[in-house]
Amino acid sequence: QVQLVESGGGLVQAGGSLSLSCAASVRTFSWYAMAWFRHAPGKEREFVAAIGWASDNKTLYIDSVHGRFTISRDNAKHTVYLKMNSLKPEDTAVYYCAARFGPTVVATPTYSYWGQGTQVTVSS
Repeated sequence: QVQLVESGGGLVQAGGSLSLSCAASVRTFSWYAMAWFRHAPGKEREFVAAIGWASDNKTLYIDSVHGRFTISRDNAKHTVYLKMNSLKPEDTAVYYCAARFGPTVVATPTYSYWGQGTQVTVSS
């Protein structure tokens, strides 16, 4: 069982930055592909970014955040990060961390483990 705990959400003005963290309680963290999804009120859950397991740091982003958001991981700390720059009001959502065993980086919500989410609010 993998437990994921997100942190770093908050309120920021448009154009500002936030950094999210997701700590995983699994010794074999480096064997998991990790991702961030978000869920805004009245909308479907949406893929944001993903990063491959330790031996393959392939990254994948949804077009709307490409160039503004950066996903990274620190395998020694069992943590994945999402650095968000140039935030827009439409980035407002609850952001969820997700994990799946193996190398495959996918944009679909076919991840086995999910965190509780952290709220990100961007004011205009």
